[in-house]
Amino acid sequence: MQRQQHILVVDDDPEIRQLLQAYLEQNGYRVSAVGEGKAMNRLLEQQRIDLIVLDLMLPGTDGLELCRNLRVSSRIPVIMLTARGDEMDRILGLEMGADDYLPKPFNPRELLARIKVVLRRTNTMPVSESEVASTSIGFASWRLDTVARHLESSDGAVVPLSGAEYRLLRVFLEHPNRVLNRDQLLDLTQGREADPFDRSIDVLVSRLRKRLEDDPKEPVIIKTIRGEGYVLSARVKPGADST
Repeated sequence: MQRQQHILVVDDDPEIRQLLQAYLEQNGYRVSAVGEGKAMNRLLEQQRIDLIVLDLMLPGTDGLELCRNLRVSSRIPVIMLTARGDEMDRILGLEMGADDYLPKPFNPRELLARIKVVLRRTNTMPVSESEVASTSIGFASWRLDTVARHLESSDGAVVPLSGAEYRLLRVFLEHPNRVLNRDQLLDLTQGREADPFDRSIDVLVSRLRKRLEDDPKEPVIIKTIRGEGYVLSARVKPGADST
């Protein structure tokens, strides 16, 4: 029997907590709801959580700091709730490691759809045929561990990745030396269309470049093709160590 997936809602508005808990439970999820960061961390120590719906504005430690702290030791997917849909809030949320975001006010049905997409991506990340007998992908001077979902440098240093960073890198590695525009990258990584002002892919590319020590002014691994998109300019060797 399939385990019931457990969603943690973190929001200081009791009406929103009650609404989301009731709605998500009606749609087959187990739901816990808390109003601030300390309660969230206690629950994470006690329970297995599959996804966190995390409000940006919280008393005490805010959602951005909670997400950043969570990413130090966990890859639990996070959907950030941002007030007013402010672009800077969305960018900061992605920089802190959120997997997706939803501006308030929102329709619970849209949140449910986002939850399903993020959980599906997390649980069923596609594996290419060449990786069936492998747990790593080599490229440039790096190796991506597809089980632990982190990077390893040529000298053995481990570089952690957020869920969103891992998915974007996997897309690049599955389409090496091919220009991918923002719409394609957003669809392949997040399963949704971009709005005209959506900068989430640019933020994630910037974060990946930092992880890969790829100079943003003169990138060598992930290059910008002006007016077209991005391209992973490296030889990819599934199952091989980086060279």
